[in-house]
Amino acid sequence: MSEQKIIDGKAFAEKLRTRISAQVATLKAKNGFTPGLAVVLVGEDPASKVYVRNKGEQTKAAGMNSFEHKLDASTSQETLLKLIDQLNKDPNVNGILVQLPLPKQIDAQAVINAIDPDKDVDGFHVVNAGRLATGGEGLVPCTPYGCLLLLKDRLGDLAGKHAVVIGRSNIVGKPMAQLLLNESCTVTIAHSKTKDLPGEVRRADIVVAAVGRPEMVKGDWLKDGAVVIDVGINRIEKDGKGKLVGDCDFQSCLPKASAITPVPGGVGPMTIAMLLHSTLVAACRQRGVPLPE
Repeated sequence: MSEQKIIDGKAFAEKLRTRISAQVATLKAKNGFTPGLAVVLVGEDPASKVYVRNKGEQTKAAGMNSFEHKLDASTSQETLLKLIDQLNKDPNVNGILVQLPLPKQIDAQAVINAIDPDKDVDGFHVVNAGRLATGGEGLVPCTPYGCLLLLKDRLGDLAGKHAVVIGRSNIVGKPMAQLLLNESCTVTIAHSKTKDLPGEVRRADIVVAAVGRPEMVKGDWLKDGAVVIDVGINRIEKDGKGKLVGDCDFQSCLPKASAITPVPGGVGPMTIAMLLHSTLVAACRQRGVPLPE
């Protein structure tokens, strides 16, 4: 029974990527252009290097053009902003992603705000945040958008459900809450200063944990039958070995939840699939053509 409870983000993301590849092929055949994604990496952060490599491989696998720009850790903000300006003006580049974190000498917010909002496939630009908040047509952050698709796939219509989002970051918490509001959920945003966090979580039909604290959410915090989306990826030591765990204590949450994402293999694979989707959407909007079916 517990197998049916587990939301397989890996399998869902694979189906999504297959569909995106077919849409890209249709665009090439019918409209004669190929969507392009530019990824900028500054420095040698090991995790970032792995992410960038994976993004490049999956972009090419979907039939899109991948433009990778690797800059030295000592790169100045001015040099990075010049590169972004070039990418903004390049018609072959439909999406721009600057891999975070950036070295200390660079102001990440200034860099994000220099990206053309219509090419901001991360959805972090203040204009895209504003579009999401006001129901406009923007580009949406990939991780919360992926979480929403997993929820809709499992629950169908989300209207009227009570959702608790734990975490208020600009990358996951706030846009997740906004997406759920747009689906007519009743939304509570909880965080480190929330009084009686377990009590808030117990009222939720949907729990999205995005707080970055290993195994914080326990099974006895959950209402029976809640759907749990665990965005956390935390590396901990267990029995002398390194292990990846989420923000939820999976073993205690599994019996109470009606569905739950595992870590790894839940939300993680969705993020790059949604990045490809956003690049495709951005390319179609820039060219004024409808998204292929």
